[in-house]
Amino acid sequence: MRITVFGATGGVGREIVGQALAAGHEVTVVVRAPDRLPEPLDRRTLHAVVRLDDAAAVRGAVAGRDAVLSGLGSRGRKANGVAERLTGQIVTAMEAEGVRRLVVVSAAPVGPEPAGDPLVDRLMRKGIGAVLAELYADLARMEAALAASATDWTSVRPPRLTDGPRTGVYRRAVGGTPRSGRSISRADVAHAMLALIDDAETVKQGVGIAY
Repeated sequence: MRITVFGATGGVGREIVGQALAAGHEVTVVVRAPDRLPEPLDRRTLHAVVRLDDAAAVRGAVAGRDAVLSGLGSRGRKANGVAERLTGQIVTAMEAEGVRRLVVVSAAPVGPEPAGDPLVDRLMRKGIGAVLAELYADLARMEAALAASATDWTSVRPPRLTDGPRTGVYRRAVGGTPRSGRSISRADVAHAMLALIDDAETVKQGVGIAY
């Protein structure tokens, strides 16, 4: 499969690239700073490396691809519209090239409240939501832009991310949020995103994932 990955220098993006290459996919990466590509990622294993600020190159990077995956997001508490703005660039390029399948990372608080969560989980979620309100607002705007696009998008909504191993064992809720889902590893987020590429049930849906 031919895959283009945005945000390949981030935690989730690195995992997507590594797992996609291990599965034998042809991978093109689009990054803001190519010199930040992590080792031991060997560029010779990649189909191409493209700078995010080169609009023509970005359009070429998505042309003819089977799927586009994005691990883009803010690196701190100040969103500065990063998710909405950069995902908008991806959508523009995909629509121009007639490429349909797009899977992006969002966050659990952007989705619906899980039914029947214990009080402690609700209070914890409310506190985190207050601290990271700007980030979640940016992600919500990103999802609204996706809903208005011509892409066959899926938004993956994890809770707190960890650096744990890939297990391949987690819960998911199409259109919802897993009950009492407090964390998931970046490796398993990447695993879920790759698995969702061919999942027609999740097209134009948010998908909550958690342990």
